[in-house]
Amino acid sequence: MTKYRIAVVGGTGPQGRGLAYRFALAGHEVVVGSRDAGRAKEKADEIAERAGVAVAGGENAAVAAAADVVLLAVPWDGHGELVTGLADALAGKVVISCVNPLGFDGGGPYGLVLEESAAQEAQRLVPSAWVVGAFHHVAALSLWKTPDALSHEDVLVCGDDVEAKELVAGLATAVTGKPGIDAGALRLARQLEPLTAVLISMNKRYKTRSGIAITGIQV
Repeated sequence: MTKYRIAVVGGTGPQGRGLAYRFALAGHEVVVGSRDAGRAKEKADEIAERAGVAVAGGENAAVAAAADVVLLAVPWDGHGELVTGLADALAGKVVISCVNPLGFDGGGPYGLVLEESAAQEAQRLVPSAWVVGAFHHVAALSLWKTPDALSHEDVLVCGDDVEAKELVAGLATAVTGKPGIDAGALRLARQLEPLTAVLISMNKRYKTRSGIAITGIQV
């Protein structure tokens, strides 16, 4: 398996931390990014201790510029501003978006109705990047709690570049122990991203960490 230098922008949050941990366990060179380089290094040390391998940390633009692959694991609020600020560092790279534009009110979580998904926004703001949507539906606690493959789940991958999708599908083996499933074009991120709200709602109702599993497809 090809090993990559992966920058996790937003690696100090639960989802970014969990994915950074899984990629590090799989033998990839992982660098955690944050607006605060000191905070990134603290989180990198935490991940490194748990994974038993070296993990570095630094400021977002610096780690993204030096990476082969960049994972965006940041909140929806401020997403456009952040991606715009990182445009030069993201240019010409495979960029994975697991950003979920969600709202929360007294009735629980819900997907925001937007003209474009977070992944599409990233692609528009950095047209020379190869943006792929993936890892939206894997629970942060499941990623972090155990090093075991989450083999009962599937990672759905959407994008417009075949090679970029294949790369990201391969990275999914670090999480589920099997390649991700090609879910179609990047525009379908508009359906995948808000589906996370449904999983959160079910998790609350059944007190579990639910995931997505696709039947009838062999990968």
